Parts: sequence; structure tokens; C-alpha cells
Amino acid sequence: MTVVGAAAILSQTADKPRNWLSVRHSLPSEAAAVLGLYGVYELARGLVVGDAREADHHAHRVVALERWLHLFAEANVQHAARALPGLSSLLGTAYLSLHLVVTVGVLLWLHQRRPAAFAFVRTTLLLASALALVGFLAYPTAPPRLVGIGIADTVSNGHVDLHKGLVSSLYNPYAAVPSMHIGYALIVAASLLRYGRRPLVRALGALYPPFVLLVVVATGNHFFFDAAAGALVAGLAAAAATFLTRPAATTRRASQHPSRSTGLAIECRAQ
Repeated sequence: MTVVGAAAILSQTADKPRNWLSVRHSLPSEAAAVLGLYGVYELARGLVVGDAREADHHAHRVVALERWLHLFAEANVQHAARALPGLSSLLGTAYLSLHLVVTVGVLLWLHQRRPAAFAFVRTTLLLASALALVGFLAYPTAPPRLVGIGIADTVSNGHVDLHKGLVSSLYNPYAAVPSMHIGYALIVAASLLRYGRRPLVRALGALYPPFVLLVVVATGNHFFFDAAAGALVAGLAAAAATFLTRPAATTRRASQHPSRSTGLAIECRAQ
């Protein structure tokens, strides 16, 4: 096999994932792929619990950094939320539900109503999840509610307990950095702002990330630092998705065009 032939085979092999990512497939195929990969992500995050002492140490380093930057206000946010009757319960329900319900709803909307945009948003979410998993493994961090700084767990109650049962078996309490509630919220918001045609849809997109930030901070599940890390992950994933969802055939034609132009120029000079 010649070097050119081997390079062509490698190029075609590398193009297969890109070709899949750059196309909107049938709804059952997309649902199976996304749910399957997200299930693997949640399972991996839950099984790799990490070192509790290391996670606690990292959380206190986050607190020290925020205090140095004069941004440590998580306790004040929670106290203000708990002062309003019923708000803590509402935010706890939102913490457990919005992350998946809203994200899946927006994906379904894009698949059915904005098919040209679906592949990019889906790929961004998948890449963000993969990058977040790396962060969970590399920098395990306890949430504010577990590090003894006066911030309570307002999600766990008589119906749901993050520390017991099936939830705790798949839930990694030391996966606070980055906050993918924020990462997903920003991707969802960008989708609504860019592809929504009605003012109400765009307004909801603009309001969604600040509301999610309130949810994750007031419930004691994330620091502001975690939210900033989630935003960074979303941005990196979107940049990578821009390249990966560009059809490979188009990229090859673009790269081959200068060669054809050079060939034509040589022929002209020869004549």
C-alpha cells in the first residue's frame, strides 16, 4: 500500500465521526445516541467518587480564592432565598428537574423546528459533558453544602435525599467543578437566543442562565467559581463543535482547491 493510499484510508476513518456529528439523524437514532452517551457520563461521574479529603481541600481553596476576589457571597444568597417562604423548595425542585427537562426539550425543538442547527447544539452538549468529566476526575471538589461554611443542603428532604438510596449510588458529591447546570444552561440559552424567532422565546433564553445560577447557589450545590468553570467548558465545547460539525467533504474540497488552482497555473505557464 502506498503512503498516499494509507493517508486516504486514515482520512476517511477520521471523517466518519465528523460526518455523523455534522448530520441531523432520525429522532430515534439521536435519542438513543444522546441518552446512551449521557447515561455513560452519569455512570462514570457517579462511580468515580474521588477522595473526600482532597475534594474538601479543593473546596476550601475555592472559598479562599473567592474571598480574595471579594466574590464569596454564596451564604448570603442562600439566606436571602430561605427568607422567602416556599422559594427554597421551588429552587430545590428546579435543581433536580430543569437540568435535564429543559435541555431535552430544547433538543427536541431544534430537531423538529430548526434541523439545520440541531447537529451543532447536540455536539456542543456532548463535548461539554466529556470535558466536564475530565474536570471531575482531575479536580474533585466538594459543594458548598458539604464543607462546613454555613451553607445548608436545601435539596435533600423527606422525598429526595442526595446522600441515600439510588440517587446517591450514581451521584458523585465531589463533582462540583465545573457546574454543568450552568454549562448546559448557557448552551440552551444561546440556542434560544440565536434560533428563537419569537421575542418571548429569546427572553426566556436570556433569563434562563441567571435563574439557574440562583438555583445552584441558593441550594448549596455550587460556588460562583464552579459556575464560571461551567461557562468556560461550554465555550470550549462550542468552539470544538464548530469545527467538528463542519462537513468533512466540504473541508476536503476547500483544502484541495488550492492544489487545483496551482495545477491550472502551471498548465497556463507551460502553454
